[in-house]
Amino acid sequence: MTEAVNGASNTTQQYSASSLTPASSESLGKDAFMQLLVSQMRNQDPLSPTSNEDFIAQLAQFSSLEQMEELNGNILGLAVLQQSNALMAQLTDSAALIGKEVQYIDPTSGDELTGNVTSVKIEDGLAVLNIDGEDVPLGNVTEITGSGTNTTQTTTETTDAEGDSEPA
Repeated sequence: MTEAVNGASNTTQQYSASSLTPASSESLGKDAFMQLLVSQMRNQDPLSPTSNEDFIAQLAQFSSLEQMEELNGNILGLAVLQQSNALMAQLTDSAALIGKEVQYIDPTSGDELTGNVTSVKIEDGLAVLNIDGEDVPLGNVTEITGSGTNTTQTTTETTDAEGDSEPA
């Protein structure tokens, strides 16, 4: 009978040492569990002590719960990352429209208009194009009609018989 009690206290010492090392910000939960486990052992009925298997089962349940919480945190982080990537993809795709002429449905009047995209921004998780000074959600664009207004002017110079250059 003495060996069983010593075995139980050795088991408790092993779990105490490994569980009390602060590995993460969740160490408070581990500490609270270990305090509860030690308190349960101290206050158990000596005539019908709790078996080692029961303590190990409790520890396994706690470990499973902790792993599920960690997995949940990882999944939430992945969802945030995926949302961020989707926003960046929208922004990148929309940036390709800068300088292009597009047809769109005016968000205020509902009329179909044509204009040039001058800038792009993300607003409330959606790409918003600035078309000729008006903010238009990307979803309102119905057609990309051309390459936009050409703002570059080309000048050609000609040289006369005396070698003087003159604009054409």
